[in-house]
Amino acid sequence: MLRFNIRGENIEVTDAIRNYVEKRVSKLERYFDKDKAPEATAHVNLKVYSDKNAKVEVTIPLPYIVLRAEETSHDLYASIDLVVDKLERQIRKFKTRINRKQREGNIDTQMAAVFLNSQGEAENESEESDLEIVRSKRLSLKPMDSEEAVLQMNMLGHNFFIFEDAETNGTSIVYRRKDGKYGLIETN
Repeated sequence: MLRFNIRGENIEVTDAIRNYVEKRVSKLERYFDKDKAPEATAHVNLKVYSDKNAKVEVTIPLPYIVLRAEETSHDLYASIDLVVDKLERQIRKFKTRINRKQREGNIDTQMAAVFLNSQGEAENESEESDLEIVRSKRLSLKPMDSEEAVLQMNMLGHNFFIFEDAETNGTSIVYRRKDGKYGLIETN
């Protein structure tokens, strides 16, 4: 099912690294119905920084979902293991959601066939409680520019802030990135 596209930045992708990545990421195939699962390419990007940290990014575009995870640590192999663990959790959550929707009768049967086993059940339903919404907020958006939104976000001590862009009148989001800089998401 999975084909691999493995790239390295500041690192040579040796046969040992390639084999380890393929062996670990291939374990994800067990979550799909082998007869109905589509062919997919796992895009793996390995980066090594000057401070000896290794970052592993894996993206697997599938019909109905894109699996993506990244992890940074001092050990490349540990980063690979952590990324695969994250991807497994994503798949289990998605399968649980599909199983619940299938019981309610609100699901595309083709999607269910790809992600559920032959008995029509997800393998692990213990994560269903992870999807519970425990708090809800209602807010009115104030028109402002992105710089003011970043200031508001920092003042509140949040990692993201939703606002109405004064120039475009669209809803936008500013957020703090892992590198300490800021990102902006604009809607159409």
